[in-house]
Amino acid sequence: MSGSTEGDLTKTGMALKHDREWDYELDRILEAIEERNASKVGLQFPEGLKRRGPKVADDLREVAPDDVTFMLSGQPCYGACDLDTYLMRRTDVFVHFGHTPMKESDSIVYVPLFSNVDPFPIMEDALAEELTPPEEDADVGLVTTAQHMNRFEEMTDWLEERGYEVHTRRGDDRLTKEGQVLGCNYASADIDAEQVLYVGGGKFHPVGLAMEHPDKRVIIADPVNNVVKVAEHDQFLKQRYASVHKAMDAEKWGVIFCTKIGQGRWETAQEIVENNDNAYLITMDEVTPDRLRNFDMDAFVNTGCPRITTDDGPRFHKPMLTPGEYEAAIGEKPLDSIEFDTFHDTW
Repeated sequence: MSGSTEGDLTKTGMALKHDREWDYELDRILEAIEERNASKVGLQFPEGLKRRGPKVADDLREVAPDDVTFMLSGQPCYGACDLDTYLMRRTDVFVHFGHTPMKESDSIVYVPLFSNVDPFPIMEDALAEELTPPEEDADVGLVTTAQHMNRFEEMTDWLEERGYEVHTRRGDDRLTKEGQVLGCNYASADIDAEQVLYVGGGKFHPVGLAMEHPDKRVIIADPVNNVVKVAEHDQFLKQRYASVHKAMDAEKWGVIFCTKIGQGRWETAQEIVENNDNAYLITMDEVTPDRLRNFDMDAFVNTGCPRITTDDGPRFHKPMLTPGEYEAAIGEKPLDSIEFDTFHDTW
């Protein structure tokens, strides 16, 4: 398959903005199919890439044995913590696209889909506009998301060539790579530098990072949207304080335990229920406002993915809190102790 263009979006008429290419690593998938003599192959894509699933399946059909059946997961997928375990158990090869492994497994083929966007023009802008000059403060932390990890060493070298001392680390077992951050884990920013450069798309990760590490100045260099700015979390905190205030008079609490493989915090959920006679454990995979509307609760505590609370919190009909916010709402800790909810375990 040398020189093959299968899986390269610029050759299939599905090229992304910025002329970005994705390598679907079809050679590696085909190798796994042959090694396991597979007859059933499951393909799981995150939400933003699901529409590309049929074309990837077509490309694989062209090179795989005729008796191999490819199945696309229709389950919601928001990260490596969100595997379609039903499909996984019913296939010989299970391929998860778009994320690095949260936990290594011989039964899963992870295809991270690295971005082909050039990060250096926006890093140049960040240096000119927001980064403290190296002669004033040479220490800088560097973090990014899985999509840009393929350029991480180059980004480190780029900063060092301009006089910075770059501080990086691999956070904990939930993180695969040096300098990688997740929407629920910013341990890689626990470094000896007062400024941190985040290279990646969106504002959720850097805002979470700024909340997790309030002593640091977090500069966003977004090569996808061509934006440079400092991450501000004051407005986000105000929203969270408002939700906690609304929940302070709650009597009946619904405690959400998420059954997704990498999002369940059973001990946390169990502890809340055991210590509150008016708390009720609710188990579910996909946590949505519609699914909770028929429960007669005054407020909810989400022990699953923190982004359910932070991204979708305002959409729920009753206050949706993190475990730490719940403690503040019932008076077990002060309101000003609220911090970003993070995950540090795998499964």
